[in-house]
Amino acid sequence: MIENPLREGLRLERIPEPCTMVIFGASGDLTKRKLVPALYSLAQQSLLPGGFSIVGAARTPMSSEDFRARMKEAVHHFLDPGQVDSRVLENCAAGMFYTPIDVKDPGSFKRLSELLSQMDQERGTSGNRLFYFSTPPTLYAPLTQLLGSVGLNRSSGWTRVIIEKPFGHDLASMLALNKQVLEVFREEQVYRIDHYLGKETVQNILVLRFANGIFEPLWNRRYIDHVQITAAESLGVENRGGYYDQAGVLRDMIQNHLLQIFTLVAMEPPVSLEADAVRDEKTKVMQAVRPIELQHMDQFAVRGQYAAGAVNGQPAKGYREEKNVSPDSNTETYAAIKLLVDNWRWADVPFYLRSAKRLPKRVTEVAVQFRKAPHLLFKDSEPLQPNSLTLRIQPDAGITLRFGAKLPGQSIQVRTVSMDFRYGTSFGKKSPDAYERLLLDAMLGDSTLFARGDMVEISWRLLMPVLDAWQKTADHFPNYESGSWGPRESDEFMQREGRRWRRL
Repeated sequence: MIENPLREGLRLERIPEPCTMVIFGASGDLTKRKLVPALYSLAQQSLLPGGFSIVGAARTPMSSEDFRARMKEAVHHFLDPGQVDSRVLENCAAGMFYTPIDVKDPGSFKRLSELLSQMDQERGTSGNRLFYFSTPPTLYAPLTQLLGSVGLNRSSGWTRVIIEKPFGHDLASMLALNKQVLEVFREEQVYRIDHYLGKETVQNILVLRFANGIFEPLWNRRYIDHVQITAAESLGVENRGGYYDQAGVLRDMIQNHLLQIFTLVAMEPPVSLEADAVRDEKTKVMQAVRPIELQHMDQFAVRGQYAAGAVNGQPAKGYREEKNVSPDSNTETYAAIKLLVDNWRWADVPFYLRSAKRLPKRVTEVAVQFRKAPHLLFKDSEPLQPNSLTLRIQPDAGITLRFGAKLPGQSIQVRTVSMDFRYGTSFGKKSPDAYERLLLDAMLGDSTLFARGDMVEISWRLLMPVLDAWQKTADHFPNYESGSWGPRESDEFMQREGRRWRRL
């Protein structure tokens, strides 16, 4: 039986069975930047099994030797030079292979099947295969069907498939894709990846809540006023204008990353830390979210689009001036939504989720704001900020608790102070990349940190009224400058309820 490290309370050394990882879209950016460097780091930590093999598959004509050379260069380029051990890298490269593949050429999948059978014999991978879809989403269904057509959805060992986001563009496309995938693979074989869930601080939400007796008794409507979950980016759309103009920030960030974080903050304690026990509770809390009604849309959602401005002292162009973006685009680059959870724990406690491009800094955090003390004894002190517990996910992973403390002196003066915990200084080592954890979990068959199909469906059902309403209306865009904290409408959105966005 595979041991779950969360259940044990430690990140234990876990070694998967020998296997082959097939990366579709291996000539793309994700493979070079994240996947192969993450696999190298796992090898350096001796966490990969003997005989572990990588097969790159893409339309680009390339030999296995060329592929090895490109991947070695990527490891040197995207990892710190001091991290790279040439002997480990050469050993990794020896297990790398490449085969050209095209969804318009079914024969290329038959050749892939023959190569995998050959590797089972020569490298002892025992029929264990992990397929990774690092391709445009339009190829997910064809790839799935072609894998099934040559019998690669099953083998003498285990077979799993990792599918990158976005899993669907809306509810209808999500349901269609899910149906196509499940015609070939069983649900337990499908790993819908969200790299945010591989971040150490996101995983630490479970530990903070369920391993500490001081927090969980306060984690309810009696003591918490509201929760803010923020993913702010200082960058614009960069070279992703074509994709982003069809997606927008609600699809790109909130539907997956932030809703996943929300479920970890709001879920009930699971009966165990087995994958389905955790995912059952995440799904239950999503089911308890109050549907967003069209007639009350302005009370639950607000959007914006950035104009020209300056970020960190550097000029920044407006969204409509970006490459491959329509000059009259109505796509949102700022979105904030309010969720209400209709259950006993969270009744009347709003969860505010916001994400945006071209804000002053890059910050992802969860901030839990507690209710004010019922009676203020220290009336002569400066106005105190409410107590808050903030989990910083990036860039400086850590936790901050804000509370009132007495200033030194003869009189009683109270001031808000912070108690800080930082991963880097407390543990003396760098947190692993999210993809390291998620790839290892997929090889081990641990789906705890991957999205299950029913939860993805619920997330789309929740957001479709907002997306439909925004599609039918045209706002006065752009409505916030690059380098500002977002549109005025977003501040008014909070002020109507007597609250304000946190200063990050």
